[in-house]
Amino acid sequence: MKTARDYSGAIRHADKLFIDGAWVTPATNRQFDVVAPSSEETFARVAEAQATDIERAVAAARAAFDSGPWPRMPHVQRATFLRDMAREIRARADQLSGLLSSEVGSLYARNLKGVPDYAGAFDFYADMAETFRFTEAFPGAQGGPGFLVREPVGVVAAIVPWNSPLMIACWKIAPALLAGCTVILKASPEAPSALLALAEVAEAVGLPKGVLNVLTADREVSELLVRHTGVDKVSFTGSTAAGKRVGAICGERVARCTLELGGKSPAILLDDYDVEKFADTISATSVLLTGQICSLLTRVIVPRSRQASLLEATRARLENIRVGSPFDPATQMGPLAMKRQRDRVEGYIEKGRAEGATLVTGGSRPAHLEKGYYVQPTLFGNVDNNATIAREEIFGPVLSVIPAADEAQAIEIANSSHFGLNAAVFTNDPDRALAVARRIRSGTVAQNAFRVDFRIGFGGFKESGIGREGGEAGLTSYLENKTILLEKFPATLERV
Repeated sequence: MKTARDYSGAIRHADKLFIDGAWVTPATNRQFDVVAPSSEETFARVAEAQATDIERAVAAARAAFDSGPWPRMPHVQRATFLRDMAREIRARADQLSGLLSSEVGSLYARNLKGVPDYAGAFDFYADMAETFRFTEAFPGAQGGPGFLVREPVGVVAAIVPWNSPLMIACWKIAPALLAGCTVILKASPEAPSALLALAEVAEAVGLPKGVLNVLTADREVSELLVRHTGVDKVSFTGSTAAGKRVGAICGERVARCTLELGGKSPAILLDDYDVEKFADTISATSVLLTGQICSLLTRVIVPRSRQASLLEATRARLENIRVGSPFDPATQMGPLAMKRQRDRVEGYIEKGRAEGATLVTGGSRPAHLEKGYYVQPTLFGNVDNNATIAREEIFGPVLSVIPAADEAQAIEIANSSHFGLNAAVFTNDPDRALAVARRIRSGTVAQNAFRVDFRIGFGGFKESGIGREGGEAGLTSYLENKTILLEKFPATLERV
């Protein structure tokens, strides 16, 4: 069986930053230790960017946008680079999967299936080069023909969290590159390796220099990137608290921003749906990435009369979840990504107990695992929707079951949250599912499953964010609309 040590040397230039198409020596020799959460051992050290490095990256991206060929290429030409990146990512599936398992603790077997899907973001937007209307003509505009031209917003700072770095980066970079933007990709200190491998992908396909720059920085240095007047747009994924800070800074200088933030997503069980099937879905999805997914269905809202049977069915399934090494094919849930995250989850479990919720199962560290940031799948029943574990994002494998008197109260409970990222309604009646979905204040609502679809769009209401990732909206967020009014139609009209 593989371990994180097998991937400790997988990044060829871990001690450098990728700026202006080259691996460059950082301003200082400071480095981040990247710890494997399954073993608590350091498996890599990567360069830590400082203020000087931020300046270099912005200057490179600025020059590539202002003077380089990238924004002036036809969209179909840029699309060829996107397709090349997709192919290169798929060719590196083992490397990227192993790095993600090593630094985040995600399951290697699942990563092998996921990485090709992440590459699909580049193919998806490459296809849009032929179909998206970058230029529209309005023959009857006042004074003569008018044109709506959609142009790249400029230099983009793409700030990616630690929990699913490669997937999130792909869905930010692909539309930005198709639009003609240049990008500074900022990796989290806890999970930079897969994104450094993505820089190797850009290098391998010959992406023009300065178009994609990749570095790793802590929060203080990252804020310099958000504040930099040379950055036209910030695309941020992370916690709501950090997102509020990013949004405030962007607002001060009227910079464009997209914020994909936290969630506390409800799953509503209606009276016509089978409890056993519901328990199958909720228990299996609650342990995906050890619960460290912002859109997971962690608030389970059930008819009060069905709570006891649901708790028993879910308890039985969670207690059979196999927790262990992310490289073991038999493992169903790996570790939490870092020590502070395990401490955070354990703190919320204690709050749940203290505030009167019933701990049905879990709540401790698995007895058979002496090392690693592991925690048992955990289930609480009789949770009040005002309790801390029902209001705040835990980011761990903790389910809170909240009883409701009827369907109307279930919807009211679902909407009584600062968040509005994802939701699901479990019913056999699609008309009833649609009716309930239209009443839930959430960016995505699915029937009978945990589902999101970046090809349509992903994002949230309320404190879950601003704007959308994926879909057509994910491309338009990297474009500016320009109105051009002419006296006569030009001889040629480019679509770029």
